[in-house]
Amino acid sequence: MPELTHPSPLLQPDGSLTQVGWSRHPLLDCNLERAAFYPGPLRFWQKMRLKRWDYYALFTPKRFFAVALANLGYAANVFAYLFDYTKREFHEESRLALPRAVRLPRDSDEEHSESCYQSGDTRITFRVESDRRLISVDWPAFDHGKGLRAELALACPPQHESMNIVIPFSQRRFYLNRKINCLPAEGILQWGELREEVAPTSSLGQLDWGCGIWPYRSYWNWASASGFLYRAPRPPRWQPEPMTVGLNLGTGFGDTSAATENALILDGRIHKLDQVEFIYDPRDYTRPWLFRDNQGRLDLMFTPFYERVARTRLPLLSSEVHQLFGRYEGRVITDNGEEIQLQGLVGFAEEHHAQW
Repeated sequence: MPELTHPSPLLQPDGSLTQVGWSRHPLLDCNLERAAFYPGPLRFWQKMRLKRWDYYALFTPKRFFAVALANLGYAANVFAYLFDYTKREFHEESRLALPRAVRLPRDSDEEHSESCYQSGDTRITFRVESDRRLISVDWPAFDHGKGLRAELALACPPQHESMNIVIPFSQRRFYLNRKINCLPAEGILQWGELREEVAPTSSLGQLDWGCGIWPYRSYWNWASASGFLYRAPRPPRWQPEPMTVGLNLGTGFGDTSAATENALILDGRIHKLDQVEFIYDPRDYTRPWLFRDNQGRLDLMFTPFYERVARTRLPLLSSEVHQLFGRYEGRVITDNGEEIQLQGLVGFAEEHHAQW
Protein backbone atom coordinates (compact mmCIF):
# COMPACT_ATOMS: atom_id res chain seq x y z
CA MET A 1 0.00 0.00 0.00
CA PRO A 2 1.60 3.29 -1.05
CA GLU A 3 2.62 5.78 1.63
CA LEU A 4 2.13 9.30 0.30
CA THR A 5 5.07 11.63 0.90
CA HIS A 6 4.53 14.77 -1.18
CA PRO A 7 1.76 17.42 -1.16
CA SER A 8 -0.70 17.83 -4.01
CA PRO A 9 -4.29 18.82 -4.68
CA LEU A 10 -6.80 16.13 -3.80
CA LEU A 11 -8.56 16.30 -7.18
CA GLN A 12 -7.33 16.81 -10.72
CA PRO A 13 -9.18 19.20 -13.07
CA ASP A 14 -11.39 16.37 -14.34
CA GLY A 15 -12.45 15.45 -10.77
CA SER A 16 -10.35 12.28 -10.49
CA LEU A 17 -8.03 11.65 -7.56
CA THR A 18 -4.48 12.95 -7.87
CA GLN A 19 -3.04 10.43 -5.40
CA VAL A 20 -4.33 7.32 -3.65
CA GLY A 21 -2.83 5.91 -0.46
CA TRP A 22 -2.09 6.79 3.15
CA SER A 23 0.18 9.23 4.96
CA ARG A 24 1.40 10.18 8.44
CA HIS A 25 0.47 13.84 8.00
CA PRO A 26 -2.19 15.61 5.89
CA LEU A 27 -0.65 16.33 2.48
CA LEU A 28 -3.60 16.90 0.13
CA ASP A 29 -5.41 20.19 -0.44
CA CYS A 30 -9.11 19.43 -0.21
CA ASN A 31 -10.16 21.15 -3.45
CA LEU A 32 -13.72 19.87 -3.55
CA GLU A 33 -14.65 22.58 -6.07
CA ARG A 34 -13.16 20.24 -8.70
CA ALA A 35 -15.58 17.43 -7.89
CA ALA A 36 -17.08 16.23 -11.19
CA PHE A 37 -19.22 13.13 -11.03
CA TYR A 38 -22.48 14.49 -12.46
CA PRO A 39 -22.34 15.51 -16.15
CA GLY A 40 -23.42 18.81 -17.69
CA PRO A 41 -26.67 20.28 -16.36
CA LEU A 42 -26.73 17.84 -13.43
CA ARG A 43 -23.57 19.33 -11.88
CA PHE A 44 -25.79 21.51 -9.68
CA TRP A 45 -26.62 18.36 -7.68
CA GLN A 46 -23.00 17.61 -6.85
CA LYS A 47 -23.11 19.68 -3.67
CA MET A 48 -25.92 17.45 -2.47
CA ARG A 49 -23.64 14.40 -2.64
CA LEU A 50 -20.58 15.88 -0.89
CA LYS A 51 -20.17 14.82 2.75
CA ARG A 52 -17.93 16.62 5.25
CA TRP A 53 -17.60 16.22 9.01
CA ASP A 54 -15.55 17.18 12.05
CA TYR A 55 -15.88 14.80 15.03
CA TYR A 56 -14.06 14.99 18.36
CA ALA A 57 -14.07 12.40 21.13
CA LEU A 58 -12.66 12.41 24.64
CA PHE A 59 -11.68 9.51 26.91
CA THR A 60 -11.46 10.39 30.62
CA PRO A 61 -11.05 7.93 33.51
CA LYS A 62 -14.83 8.04 34.11
CA ARG A 63 -16.49 9.10 30.88
CA PHE A 64 -16.57 9.16 27.10
CA PHE A 65 -17.68 12.36 25.36
CA ALA A 66 -18.20 13.01 21.64
CA VAL A 67 -19.41 15.99 19.61
CA ALA A 68 -19.67 16.38 15.84
CA LEU A 69 -20.56 18.87 13.12
CA ALA A 70 -21.43 17.45 9.71
CA ASN A 71 -22.56 18.81 6.35
CA LEU A 72 -24.28 16.04 4.40
CA GLY A 73 -24.88 18.16 1.29
CA TYR A 74 -28.65 18.52 1.65
CA ALA A 75 -28.68 18.90 5.45
CA ALA A 76 -26.44 19.62 8.42
CA ASN A 77 -26.26 17.23 11.34
CA VAL A 78 -25.07 18.25 14.82
CA PHE A 79 -24.84 15.77 17.67
CA ALA A 80 -23.23 15.16 21.04
CA TYR A 81 -23.30 12.30 23.50
CA LEU A 82 -21.83 11.48 26.87
CA PHE A 83 -21.42 8.12 28.57
CA ASP A 84 -20.55 7.58 32.24
CA TYR A 85 -18.68 4.25 32.54
CA THR A 86 -19.21 3.76 36.25
CA LYS A 87 -22.90 4.69 36.46
CA ARG A 88 -23.74 3.33 32.98
CA GLU A 89 -25.57 6.58 32.29
CA PHE A 90 -25.82 7.70 28.65
CA HIS A 91 -27.44 10.60 26.87
CA GLU A 92 -27.34 11.72 23.24
CA GLU A 93 -28.97 14.54 21.30
CA SER A 94 -28.82 15.58 17.67
CA ARG A 95 -30.18 18.31 15.46
CA LEU A 96 -30.80 18.51 11.72
CA ALA A 97 -30.57 21.89 10.04
CA LEU A 98 -29.97 23.51 6.67
CA PRO A 99 -26.44 22.96 5.32
CA ARG A 100 -25.47 26.60 5.88
CA ALA A 101 -26.04 26.18 9.64
CA VAL A 102 -22.68 24.40 9.94
CA ARG A 103 -19.42 26.02 8.84
CA LEU A 104 -16.46 23.72 8.19
CA PRO A 105 -12.93 24.63 7.04
CA ARG A 106 -11.42 23.58 3.73
CA ASP A 107 -8.69 21.42 5.31
CA SER A 108 -8.12 19.61 8.61
CA ASP A 109 -4.93 21.48 9.56
CA GLU A 110 -5.73 25.03 8.47
CA GLU A 111 -4.34 27.15 11.31
CA HIS A 112 -6.82 29.52 13.01
CA SER A 113 -9.69 27.89 11.13
CA GLU A 114 -13.00 27.21 12.87
CA SER A 115 -15.81 24.71 12.57
CA CYS A 116 -18.91 26.19 14.12
CA TYR A 117 -22.64 25.91 14.70
CA GLN A 118 -24.93 28.30 16.55
CA SER A 119 -28.69 28.20 16.97
CA GLY A 120 -30.41 30.12 19.74
CA ASP A 121 -28.39 29.61 22.89
CA THR A 122 -26.65 26.48 21.58
CA ARG A 123 -23.09 27.08 20.42
CA ILE A 124 -20.40 24.62 19.26
CA THR A 125 -16.97 25.73 18.03
CA PHE A 126 -13.82 23.82 17.09
CA ARG A 127 -10.69 25.92 16.55
CA VAL A 128 -7.33 24.82 15.11
CA GLU A 129 -4.15 26.42 16.44
CA SER A 130 -0.51 25.64 15.67
CA ASP A 131 -0.05 23.12 18.48
CA ARG A 132 -3.50 22.44 19.89
CA ARG A 133 -7.21 22.14 19.10
CA LEU A 134 -9.86 23.95 21.10
CA ILE A 135 -13.36 22.53 21.64
CA SER A 136 -16.11 24.73 23.03
CA VAL A 137 -19.64 23.43 23.60
CA ASP A 138 -22.54 25.21 25.29
CA TRP A 139 -25.82 23.31 24.92
CA PRO A 140 -28.21 24.46 27.70
CA ALA A 141 -31.18 22.31 26.59
CA PHE A 142 -29.17 19.08 26.50
CA ASP A 143 -30.74 16.23 28.48
CA HIS A 144 -34.04 17.97 29.28
CA GLY A 145 -32.36 21.16 30.45
CA LYS A 146 -29.56 19.64 32.50
CA GLY A 147 -27.18 21.23 30.02
CA LEU A 148 -23.89 20.21 28.47
CA ARG A 149 -20.78 22.38 28.59
CA ALA A 150 -17.23 21.64 27.49
CA GLU A 151 -14.15 23.83 27.27
CA LEU A 152 -11.28 21.61 26.17
CA ALA A 153 -7.79 22.03 24.74
CA LEU A 154 -6.22 19.03 22.97
CA ALA A 155 -2.45 19.19 22.57
CA CYS A 156 -1.54 18.48 18.94
CA PRO A 157 2.08 19.41 18.15
CA PRO A 158 3.12 19.33 14.47
CA GLN A 159 5.23 16.18 14.94
CA HIS A 160 2.25 14.15 16.24
CA GLU A 161 1.40 11.71 13.46
CA SER A 162 -2.12 11.01 12.22
CA MET A 163 -3.75 8.36 10.07
CA ASN A 164 -4.60 9.92 6.69
CA ILE A 165 -6.09 8.02 3.79
CA VAL A 166 -7.56 8.81 0.40
CA ILE A 167 -9.20 5.90 -1.41
CA PRO A 168 -11.69 5.55 -4.27
CA PHE A 169 -15.19 4.13 -4.36
CA SER A 170 -15.19 4.52 -8.14
CA GLN A 171 -13.48 6.73 -10.71
CA ARG A 172 -14.79 10.01 -9.25
CA ARG A 173 -16.21 8.98 -5.88
CA PHE A 174 -13.78 8.89 -2.99
CA TYR A 175 -13.15 9.08 0.74
CA LEU A 176 -10.57 11.37 2.36
CA ASN A 177 -10.09 10.99 6.09
CA ARG A 178 -7.79 12.09 8.89
CA LYS A 179 -7.85 10.46 12.31
CA ILE A 180 -5.68 11.63 15.21
CA ASN A 181 -5.51 9.55 18.39
CA CYS A 182 -4.07 10.17 21.85
CA LEU A 183 -4.19 13.97 22.15
CA PRO A 184 -3.55 15.01 25.80
CA ALA A 185 -6.61 16.95 26.95
CA GLU A 186 -7.25 19.55 29.61
CA GLY A 187 -10.21 21.72 30.57
CA ILE A 188 -13.67 21.08 31.93
CA LEU A 189 -16.59 18.83 31.02
CA GLN A 190 -19.93 19.52 32.67
CA TRP A 191 -23.19 17.56 32.40
CA GLY A 192 -25.89 18.99 34.62
CA GLU A 193 -24.45 19.31 38.13
CA LEU A 194 -21.65 16.88 37.30
CA ARG A 195 -18.42 18.71 36.57
CA GLU A 196 -15.19 16.94 35.66
CA GLU A 197 -11.77 18.56 35.57
CA VAL A 198 -9.95 17.10 32.58
CA ALA A 199 -6.18 16.63 32.96
CA PRO A 200 -3.65 15.60 30.26
CA THR A 201 -2.11 12.96 32.55
CA SER A 202 -5.36 10.97 32.56
CA SER A 203 -7.51 12.10 29.60
CA LEU A 204 -6.98 11.86 25.85
CA GLY A 205 -8.90 13.24 22.91
CA GLN A 206 -9.10 12.24 19.28
CA LEU A 207 -10.26 13.62 15.95
CA ASP A 208 -12.15 12.12 13.00
CA TRP A 209 -12.14 14.63 10.12
CA GLY A 210 -13.31 13.63 6.69
CA CYS A 211 -14.96 14.37 3.40
CA GLY A 212 -15.98 12.46 0.34
CA ILE A 213 -18.46 11.50 -2.29
CA TRP A 214 -20.01 8.29 -1.01
CA PRO A 215 -22.44 5.84 -2.58
CA TYR A 216 -25.96 6.57 -1.38
CA ARG A 217 -26.08 3.21 0.42
CA SER A 218 -22.96 2.79 2.54
CA TYR A 219 -21.64 0.47 5.21
CA TRP A 220 -18.54 0.47 7.40
CA ASN A 221 -16.91 -0.79 10.58
CA TRP A 222 -14.73 1.41 12.75
CA ALA A 223 -12.84 0.65 15.96
CA SER A 224 -10.77 3.07 18.00
CA ALA A 225 -9.17 3.69 21.37
CA SER A 226 -6.88 6.21 23.06
CA GLY A 227 -5.30 5.43 26.41
CA PHE A 228 -2.14 4.93 28.43
CA LEU A 229 0.38 2.11 28.57
CA TYR A 230 2.86 1.66 31.42
CA ARG A 231 6.15 0.00 30.54
CA ALA A 232 8.46 -1.62 33.07
CA PRO A 233 10.89 0.87 34.64
CA ARG A 234 14.40 1.16 33.25
CA PRO A 235 17.48 2.57 35.00
CA PRO A 236 18.13 5.27 36.01
CA ARG A 237 14.35 5.71 36.43
CA TRP A 238 12.65 3.30 38.79
CA GLN A 239 9.05 4.30 38.17
CA PRO A 240 6.82 2.85 35.44
CA GLU A 241 7.12 4.93 32.26
CA PRO A 242 3.72 5.94 30.87
CA MET A 243 3.19 6.28 27.15
CA THR A 244 0.10 6.92 25.08
CA VAL A 245 -1.32 4.06 23.04
CA GLY A 246 -4.09 4.16 20.47
CA LEU A 247 -5.84 1.99 17.92
CA ASN A 248 -7.54 2.92 14.69
CA LEU A 249 -9.09 0.10 12.66
CA GLY A 250 -11.60 0.29 9.83
CA THR A 251 -13.14 -1.49 6.88
CA GLY A 252 -15.85 -0.79 4.33
CA PHE A 253 -14.51 2.65 3.45
CA GLY A 254 -14.18 2.23 -0.30
CA ASP A 255 -11.46 0.22 -2.04
CA THR A 256 -9.26 -0.82 0.88
CA SER A 257 -6.90 -2.67 -1.46
CA ALA A 258 -5.64 0.82 -2.32
CA ALA A 259 -5.08 1.80 1.33
CA THR A 260 -6.36 1.08 4.81
CA GLU A 261 -6.60 3.21 7.93
CA ASN A 262 -5.43 0.43 10.26
CA ALA A 263 -2.76 1.49 12.72
CA LEU A 264 -1.30 1.24 16.20
CA ILE A 265 -0.36 4.64 17.60
CA LEU A 266 2.43 4.81 20.23
CA ASP A 267 3.43 8.17 21.71
CA GLY A 268 2.12 9.97 18.66
CA ARG A 269 3.78 7.73 16.07
CA ILE A 270 1.90 5.62 13.52
CA HIS A 271 2.75 1.91 13.24
CA LYS A 272 0.93 0.97 10.05
CA LEU A 273 -1.06 -2.26 9.79
CA ASP A 274 -2.33 -3.83 6.57
CA GLN A 275 -5.72 -5.57 6.25
CA VAL A 276 -7.66 -6.22 9.49
CA GLU A 277 -10.68 -8.51 9.82
CA PHE A 278 -13.58 -7.60 12.13
CA ILE A 279 -15.05 -10.82 13.55
CA TYR A 280 -18.32 -10.34 15.46
CA ASP A 281 -21.90 -11.54 15.68
CA PRO A 282 -24.32 -9.08 14.00
CA ARG A 283 -27.20 -10.84 15.76
CA ASP A 284 -25.72 -9.95 19.14
CA TYR A 285 -23.25 -7.07 19.09
CA THR A 286 -22.58 -7.40 22.82
CA ARG A 287 -20.67 -10.66 22.37
CA PRO A 288 -16.85 -10.35 22.18
CA TRP A 289 -15.35 -9.06 18.92
CA LEU A 290 -12.07 -10.36 17.48
CA PHE A 291 -9.58 -8.40 15.37
CA ARG A 292 -6.88 -10.13 13.33
CA ASP A 293 -4.67 -8.89 10.54
CA ASN A 294 -3.19 -10.60 7.48
CA GLN A 295 0.44 -10.27 8.61
CA GLY A 296 0.28 -11.83 12.08
CA ARG A 297 0.87 -8.51 13.85
CA LEU A 298 -2.55 -7.99 15.45
CA ASP A 299 -4.57 -10.35 17.63
CA LEU A 300 -7.13 -8.62 19.86
CA MET A 301 -10.32 -9.41 21.72
CA PHE A 302 -12.77 -6.61 22.42
CA THR A 303 -15.26 -7.25 25.23
CA PRO A 304 -18.20 -4.80 25.18
CA PHE A 305 -19.77 -3.42 28.34
CA TYR A 306 -22.29 -1.00 26.76
CA GLU A 307 -24.11 -0.69 23.43
CA ARG A 308 -25.09 2.64 21.92
CA VAL A 309 -27.74 2.38 19.20
CA ALA A 310 -28.51 5.45 17.08
CA ARG A 311 -31.15 5.38 14.36
CA THR A 312 -32.30 8.07 11.93
CA ARG A 313 -35.27 7.61 9.58
CA LEU A 314 -35.99 10.49 7.19
CA PRO A 315 -37.07 10.62 3.52
CA LEU A 316 -33.54 11.24 2.18
CA LEU A 317 -31.43 10.30 5.18
CA SER A 318 -31.36 7.15 7.24
CA SER A 319 -28.71 5.49 9.34
CA GLU A 320 -28.28 2.84 11.99
CA VAL A 321 -25.23 2.70 14.24
CA HIS A 322 -24.34 0.04 16.76
CA GLN A 323 -21.41 1.43 18.73
CA LEU A 324 -20.03 -0.79 21.48
CA PHE A 325 -17.92 0.48 24.35
CA GLY A 326 -15.60 -2.04 25.91
CA ARG A 327 -12.04 -3.14 26.63
CA TYR A 328 -9.30 -4.39 24.32
CA GLU A 329 -7.00 -7.27 25.30
CA GLY A 330 -4.26 -8.86 23.23
CA ARG A 331 -1.11 -8.08 21.32
CA VAL A 332 0.09 -5.80 18.53
CA ILE A 333 3.52 -5.85 16.84
CA THR A 334 5.15 -2.48 16.11
CA ASP A 335 6.97 -1.60 12.90
CA ASN A 336 10.30 -2.47 14.56
CA GLY A 337 9.09 -5.88 15.77
CA GLU A 338 8.33 -5.07 19.41
CA GLU A 339 5.31 -6.84 20.90
CA ILE A 340 2.90 -4.54 22.73
CA GLN A 341 0.47 -6.14 25.17
CA LEU A 342 -2.85 -4.37 25.67
CA GLN A 343 -4.73 -5.10 28.88
CA GLY A 344 -8.09 -3.45 29.49
CA LEU A 345 -7.66 -0.57 27.03
CA VAL A 346 -11.04 1.22 26.90
CA GLY A 347 -12.31 1.96 23.41
CA PHE A 348 -15.17 1.37 21.02
CA ALA A 349 -16.11 -0.65 17.94
CA GLU A 350 -19.04 -0.04 15.63
CA GLU A 351 -21.12 -1.18 12.68
CA HIS A 352 -22.75 1.58 10.64
CA HIS A 353 -25.28 1.37 7.81
CA ALA A 354 -26.26 4.63 6.08
CA GLN A 355 -28.39 5.94 3.24
CA TRP A 356 -27.10 9.47 2.82
